[in-house]
Amino acid sequence: MSSTAAPSIWDRERIWVSVGGIALIFLGAIEALAVTTVMPVVSAALDGQDLYAVAFAGTLATSVIGMVACGAWSDARGPRGPLYVAVSLFIAGLLISGFAFTMEQFLVGRLVQGLGAGGETVALYVVVARLYPPNLHGRIFAAFAAAWVVPAMVGPFLAGAVAEFLDWRWTFLGVAVLTAIAFVIIAVRLRALDLGGGDASSVTGLGRRLLLAVVVAVGAVAVGLSADAQPVVGWPVAVLAIVVIGFAVVPLLPRGALRSVRGLPSVILVRGLVAGAFFAAEAYIPYLLMAEFGFTPTWAGIALMLAAFAWAGGSALQGRYGETLGNHRIALISLGLILVALASVLVTTLTGASPVIIVIGWGFAGGGMGLLYPRLTVLTLAYSAPGNAGFNSSALSISDATGSAGGSSRHPTERGAEPPASSPRRSLSSGAKLP
Repeated sequence: MSSTAAPSIWDRERIWVSVGGIALIFLGAIEALAVTTVMPVVSAALDGQDLYAVAFAGTLATSVIGMVACGAWSDARGPRGPLYVAVSLFIAGLLISGFAFTMEQFLVGRLVQGLGAGGETVALYVVVARLYPPNLHGRIFAAFAAAWVVPAMVGPFLAGAVAEFLDWRWTFLGVAVLTAIAFVIIAVRLRALDLGGGDASSVTGLGRRLLLAVVVAVGAVAVGLSADAQPVVGWPVAVLAIVVIGFAVVPLLPRGALRSVRGLPSVILVRGLVAGAFFAAEAYIPYLLMAEFGFTPTWAGIALMLAAFAWAGGSALQGRYGETLGNHRIALISLGLILVALASVLVTTLTGASPVIIVIGWGFAGGGMGLLYPRLTVLTLAYSAPGNAGFNSSALSISDATGSAGGSSRHPTERGAEPPASSPRRSLSSGAKLP
């Protein structure tokens, strides 16, 4: 009888890669959620109110460029170098921001940080594709998703406490130090592993793709910033930007993505549509709870925690039973849960029923997204070969980012209402992205 243990994300070959990768995701989430909390303090300290929005939007813009560059590099040379450079840029950006004495210096740090954040995610996906067997993909992506839960709960609070009792700079410098430690953990182990080679032809046309990535990034920023403009200006700007994104993004996605061709193209398209629909709808949940039911911002934010925990639970469920359930069944269950959530919001709004129904109902949406989101990542790698996993991973991330930006182009605050509490999972404007 063989005593060989079944492959696991925690086995001897992969444990330190898993720990390092999860730590990088965790710290990226901490920073992305914390920066929203401390930005008012930063802009006041550096007299940079005029660059407040750019400090967020610029990070999103450069992250798209990082996605494309690291995707092509990973396919051409393997993911080790791109991951090292991306994490180094992320740390460098944090250090520049943390030591900044002017808002312009701080902005440079945010731009550098965005390059690293976008590239880091894509490179980690390719590491998973090269190092983990397909039957473990669901579990490692479930672990990545779970790494967002604790930051979602405590990140903004810790950032506020650090800014109040220590100094706002430590919200950047502290994450930089911890990221460096996580980087060492994963880098030391990756040096001893064979991640395969690459295909130099993958960089063909890279200059054109980078230019298109810049166009997509600028368009996504324009969509986000249009929300702060008057409707008579904001809506035309948003529509024009979305049209420009639609044309520019086509070469950055698999052929047939916008036509939902069966296979990988439809997976990429669904990721963008789901991201746009869910995060745009969730932006209205705190507003609805505060404007219609008298919730305070704190309680409105806490109401979304149920969805955050449900997201993590759904991710863990698909990681453990994904192969048994099958992709079609997971998709049907996920869409069913999301429809239940939307119905609960609609019924409560129309009938004036207890807002508890919304809170519980939106938990179903979180569970549905937890099932579906990492499964789409698993499917992307399943449809990928070693020579195009980087391109496909970057396409998935770009679809996610642009879908979220397009879906969130208008928000409740344009009506002059009190700003809703931030989503507990991410702030799109800061360039954060779920695994």
